Amino acid sequence: MSHNTFGHLFRVTTWGESHGAAIGCVVDGCPPGIPLREADIQPYLDKRRPGQSKYTTQRREADEVRILSGVFQDDEIGGQVTTGTPIALEIQNTDQRPKDYSEIKDKFRPGHADYTYWQKYGVRDYRGGGRSSARETASRVAAGAVARKVLDRLLPSPVTIRAALVQVGKHKIARGNWDWDQVDQNEFFSPDADAAKEWAALIDGARKEGSSLGAVVEVVAEGVPAGLGAPVYGKLDADLAATLMSINAAKGVEIGAGFKAAELSGEENADEMSREGNAVKFTSNNAGGILGGISSGQPIVARFAVKPTSSILTPRKTVTKSGEETEIQTKGRHDPCVGIRAVPIGEAMMACVLADHALRHLGQGLTFGE
Repeated sequence: MSHNTFGHLFRVTTWGESHGAAIGCVVDGCPPGIPLREADIQPYLDKRRPGQSKYTTQRREADEVRILSGVFQDDEIGGQVTTGTPIALEIQNTDQRPKDYSEIKDKFRPGHADYTYWQKYGVRDYRGGGRSSARETASRVAAGAVARKVLDRLLPSPVTIRAALVQVGKHKIARGNWDWDQVDQNEFFSPDADAAKEWAALIDGARKEGSSLGAVVEVVAEGVPAGLGAPVYGKLDADLAATLMSINAAKGVEIGAGFKAAELSGEENADEMSREGNAVKFTSNNAGGILGGISSGQPIVARFAVKPTSSILTPRKTVTKSGEETEIQTKGRHDPCVGIRAVPIGEAMMACVLADHALRHLGQGLTFGE
């Protein structure tokens, strides 16, 4: 199996399976001399960690990260710093239950990658999907923490990367209620406290019925300078869309106004500009902070849609490896709304893409403008 790596200069390779001994990643391209400890990575993994509420999978994983390489003790600063060599990160799997899948090892789960993996490789890991499991995304979150440290070192001013759940099923937040402080105050990473209360009943109902719901996650990066990205085949929004689409269960991505831009007139869609002191100011941000594939200095805004979790208790029609028609009921521990834990994953992918583009920008001998 190839294509386990993304990025150009900031490159991330993930490895491991859902019910294997461990998962992890190798981060290549991190500049030397950046302070990095497990404690810098762990808070982001804690945010994604399963089993923290009844609204997510009850699989109990500590998700404790261990740095295996790429750092060295620097006595001058009194801590570990990156050496410029590959950073290997490992996360042990401690709560595997492969027996949960023994009854369906010869059946293809509808909505999962079982059938396509079998057709492509002739073999599949039926224990939770193996490599296709969302468990793999913990490695990305760990890599995203390293990417944030790189951005802190390379960019002229701090960058804030945050994400929030903005829709569950058909129920959206009220944009007028948006409050970033609320995101960490509820179990759904919702910026709208009222929506969070509504979602609690909605997701709990789906959980009790053995069903699931889809969601939309919005990721925002503020403080990104103008100039990241390149025309035509190195567009910042193209790379961001590709990495967000690579997240398990993601079925759609939009930047800025996204698909709603098709409903706007040219006058409505154009983000007018004016001069304010030495800075250029925009009256709106329908472009999502990216023009012509290059960051404009405005907040970068992206959203991705996550389908309902395919593992549900309701019996579904399927076929076996030998081609026989049958029914399948997926047991085990699954998220009733996988979009909840996709929030920190979206942040991580944004961080990795921005770190990669910052290195590409500086690698061309370019500087950052205003």
